[in-house]
Amino acid sequence: MPEIAWRRIPVGPLAMNSYIFSCKATGAGMIIDPGDDVEHLWQSVQDMNCQLSHIILTHGHFDHILQLKKFQELSGLKAKAHAGDQHLFANVDDMAAMFGLHSSGPAEVEFTLAEGRKIEFGELSFEILHTPGHSPGSVSLIGHGFAIVGDVLFRDSVGRTDLPGGSFEILTQSIRSKLFTLPDETIVLSGHGEQTTVGYEKRYNPFLR
Repeated sequence: MPEIAWRRIPVGPLAMNSYIFSCKATGAGMIIDPGDDVEHLWQSVQDMNCQLSHIILTHGHFDHILQLKKFQELSGLKAKAHAGDQHLFANVDDMAAMFGLHSSGPAEVEFTLAEGRKIEFGELSFEILHTPGHSPGSVSLIGHGFAIVGDVLFRDSVGRTDLPGGSFEILTQSIRSKLFTLPDETIVLSGHGEQTTVGYEKRYNPFLR
């Protein structure tokens, strides 16, 4: 089993969780949702001796991409996301302004994430699951005992579905048909709040029991 280093780093006014994963054997890594506090995130990458190969976005809501362009300027990497959220990435300035915030502008994003695609770096590999409902292009990354799910699933809760493109029916279907088929011990890393497990949410989540 490859050894993994990882960190959860809450950033921005909504305490959005950004995650850094690194392969201990090679130092290669990925960062997920570097939406704000980019200097702090970049320093964390350096502290982990991580050589980033990928910037992955779980979805395109403003708190996850607010300062993405600025992070790209530090890292020199393009970002990858699902095409279902392409309109959200294009409108980041307007979305931020609605909440009295300023974005660093539309980032350079490759809309290449799709069901079954693998994100590989070093000895690590994570599979993409398309898990819409919170947004049309929401994705989850599955691998090595982890499910990084963005705002699809939280401890004792689920992602909001009252934003444009959201659907509670589609969201719960994504969770039940994809995330809940993973082993119960799978660690769920959400876009806000603390970690949980698939087994815990199957038993206790009031929105899904």
